[in-house]
Order: sequence, then C-alpha cells, then structure tokens
Amino acid sequence: MIKAISVSKFNNYIKQIFDSEELLHNISVVGEVFGVSKTRNVIYFSLKDEESTLPCVCFYPNYVDKIIEGTKITATGTPNFYTKAGRLSFNVVQIENVGQGDLYEQFMKMKDKLKSEGLFDESHKKPLPQNIKRIGVITSKEGAVIQDIKNVTWRRNPGVDIVLFNTKVQGNNAENEIAHAIERMGDYENIDIIIVARGGGSLEDLSAYNTEIVARATYNCPKPIISAVGHETDFTIIDFVSDLRAPTPSAAAELVTFNLNDKKQQMIELIDKFNRICKSFIDERFSLLNNQLSLISHKFERKLLNFDIKFNNDKNSLINAFNNFLNEKYYEIGLIENTLNKINPLEILNRGYAKVEQNNQTINSARVLDLNENINIVFKDGVVTASPTKKEITNEIK
Repeated sequence: MIKAISVSKFNNYIKQIFDSEELLHNISVVGEVFGVSKTRNVIYFSLKDEESTLPCVCFYPNYVDKIIEGTKITATGTPNFYTKAGRLSFNVVQIENVGQGDLYEQFMKMKDKLKSEGLFDESHKKPLPQNIKRIGVITSKEGAVIQDIKNVTWRRNPGVDIVLFNTKVQGNNAENEIAHAIERMGDYENIDIIIVARGGGSLEDLSAYNTEIVARATYNCPKPIISAVGHETDFTIIDFVSDLRAPTPSAAAELVTFNLNDKKQQMIELIDKFNRICKSFIDERFSLLNNQLSLISHKFERKLLNFDIKFNNDKNSLINAFNNFLNEKYYEIGLIENTLNKINPLEILNRGYAKVEQNNQTINSARVLDLNENINIVFKDGVVTASPTKKEITNEIK
C-alpha cells in the first residue's frame, strides 16, 4: 500500500516540476483576453481559445492598455504553481496585440447587422411610464443582483412591487431562457416596466446578452425594457436595443423608482408654496378690499357731507320760507287786530264813550229806554247804575 503524502508535499512536488522544466520558461501563448481585473499594480486576466482557458497574472502595469477584454494577444511568460492555493497561473512578462478576439468579432458583426436593420433606432424607444407600481426583473434568483434591486427599490419606495422571472445569466441555453422571459413578461398586463439584469463579467460571461434571439425579443417587447447588464464599462447588444441602458442593476432600480421621502418633501414644499400663494392672494384681496372700502367710505362721507350741506340749505330755506310765511300771517293778523281794535267797544270806551244797558240789553236809542227801570252805564273801567227821570227824543241820526 502506497503511503499517503500531505497536500503541501504534493503541491511542492508539482511546483518543482514546473520550475525545473526549461521548455516552459519564456514561452509565448496566443489567446483571447477575458475576465480582466486590476488590483493596485497587478493585472489579473485569462486567455482562452475554443477549448481551454489559462489564468494569467501580469506585474507590469505598463501593459494595462494592451490587456483589453475581447482582444487577442500573444503573452510571453512562465507558468507558476502556487503551492498554498494549489493553483496554476501564467506569469506574463511581455504582451503583443494580435487583433480582436473571436467573441469580440462576433459581437461587432451582430451589432452592425442589427443596427443596419434599425433595431437601435431612437424612434423605436418607448418612454418610461410616469407612475411605476410593479417592476418585472429578469435575472437569476441566486445572484446578488436581485437583492441589490430589491434593496434600492424598497428603500426608495416600499410601495413598488417586484416580480422576478428566474433565468440563467450565462452558460448553455441562457439566451433562450432570457428571450423567453422577455416574451412572457411582455404579455403580463400587470407589469409596468422590465429590467433585464446581471452582474459584471467578461465578454464571454455576457455573451448571452449579445445574441440575436435576445435582441429581437427585446425589440418586439410591448413594454419598456431597461438593460442593466454588467458594470458601467460593459456594453452588450441588449444595451443598444433596449429602451434605456442603466450602468448597473442598482442604477436601474433608481431610474424606475422615485424616492418617497423626496416626494414627501416636495409635497411639503408644494403645500408651503400653496399656503404662501393663498396668503399672498388673501392679503392682496384684503388690501384691495380695504382700498375699496376706504374709497367707498370717502365717497360716502363726501355724499353725506353734500347731503348734510343740502339738508342744511333746504332746512334754512324751509325755515326762512316758514318765517316769511309767519311774518306775512303776523302782518295780516296785525291788520286784522288794527281793524278789530277800531271796532272794539272797549277801544271806543277808551275814547270817552260809554255803553248803556237796561235789563241786560244794550240801549242804543232813547226811544227804547224805559224810565221805570234802572240803567247800567258801562265805562272802560267800571259800571254806574242810574235811574232815568226824563228822556227827550231828538231827530234820528242818519
């Protein structure tokens, strides 16, 4: 029975084989670049062809402009086996560009074809709805993308519904699942907008979104679609066909939701503005009303003053007329008094005449005087009773 060895001894043995093999030193490998990432001055990427991939690492930052996703390069270096991780990598010391990689060439050919057919035209872009209540999301239920969309959406507006259509985002048959999901969600009446999303990756990782079937499903979808595939620097065919491209899935969630707190603040500001406008309007109307009241009051006072003046004038005229009337009547009465005084017996008595009465009758003729009865002689200041003894009849006064 062979005695087992430790993992460290096994990995060290493999490393010694690689280090001692001179034929593997300074070897050149041709392949297509994908999966590029940078950490400080170290560039990590992979080279691939139709059948295999090779993880690479480059410690020369001056080559960063040559290590571009989708390009084909010749990398010269030495394989290195890391014993702690048990991983092989190709340490690159020199790079030469060969041209575009096969995937990139396929991408460009598909892009040119669909563009020539008008699938990218702005005239076909549908506007985003104003009031989005339900969002359809096409992505994998296992990834972080759906969680990012949920977190951003519900943080901004908890009232928005999210409907997930679970699909593959890469690998075999991923493009068919994605296209089918777009068709199904396009027929779902309760969906306001669709987000097709996945995280970042290499050109190969994103290849499902560069396919014709996904592009045409997106173009034919009756509902607005936002493409949120990869990172901000990643571009795919669906980005050009969709109605709007978002740099990240989180950004897509922000684009389709309004911030409820912002809306509340806007509503408060609108209410404050409305109150200010109402107050200004009321103050303005009160000012106009006060001006009108002052004007009316002034006019009324003037009219009242004019009326008072006219009333006083009319009163004085009436009084003068009445006084004139009274004076005329006083004058007429005076004339009547003068006339009456002239015929008043008392006035006659004042002139020395006397009135003779007998048996309570006025004696105005000697003929009717009865000598057997006393007579009363009425003076102005008293009466004298006398007994007539004789009467003499003279000629009558004519």
